[in-house]
Amino acid sequence: MSRFFSSSIGRKFAMALSAIFLMIFLLQHFAINFTSVFSADLFNEISHFMGTNPLIQFVIQPILIFAVVYHFVMGFILEIQNRKARAVNYSKNNGGANSSWMSRNMIWSGLVILAFLGLHFYDFWFPEINTKFIEGDWSGLHDGQFRYFHELQEKFLSPVRVGLYVLSFVLLAMHLLHGFGSAFQSMGARNKYIDGLKVFGKFYAILVPLGFVFIALYHHFNHIH
Repeated sequence: MSRFFSSSIGRKFAMALSAIFLMIFLLQHFAINFTSVFSADLFNEISHFMGTNPLIQFVIQPILIFAVVYHFVMGFILEIQNRKARAVNYSKNNGGANSSWMSRNMIWSGLVILAFLGLHFYDFWFPEINTKFIEGDWSGLHDGQFRYFHELQEKFLSPVRVGLYVLSFVLLAMHLLHGFGSAFQSMGARNKYIDGLKVFGKFYAILVPLGFVFIALYHHFNHIH
């Protein structure tokens, strides 16, 4: 088993597993954030549950962090290896004729998405970790009310920050358009369902990032003072 995951095929398989896990998380994250558009109370309640549930905080969250780090580190390693292979075979094959622009530039979209994650962690995750684990406040309250919805709206006041979020999600959509199908192919999906998965992947890659863009723009233009 260890020999398999140390091989090129094994690394791609593990990379695909981390990608699928992150896509499931992204969909769940979108579903929760979307509730903020039509119900501040529901968003607050779900956010408080997610932020205080021991299973999520001490089991799923560390797994998620590991998956993010592994996916990006392994992605860069595989991209460097692929670039070296393409350089050797370039005289025999025209890479531009045999692959899409996005498939040849996943590392650049990945870098932008990584920078976006840094901003997202700075905006939401680091303050939450500071509040709960350093200040020791797990109540989720501010002035007697849940603070999650208010904090979400505050982050989308700046047009510069909203613009960065929009740009990042556009690139995420492009990244997913290639990455979704690639993940399942790396896991050996060659059966009769692969065409359906590709269609679903295109809808997912466009609609989920578009949904996040909508949420950011909605709160930017509908801030409650």
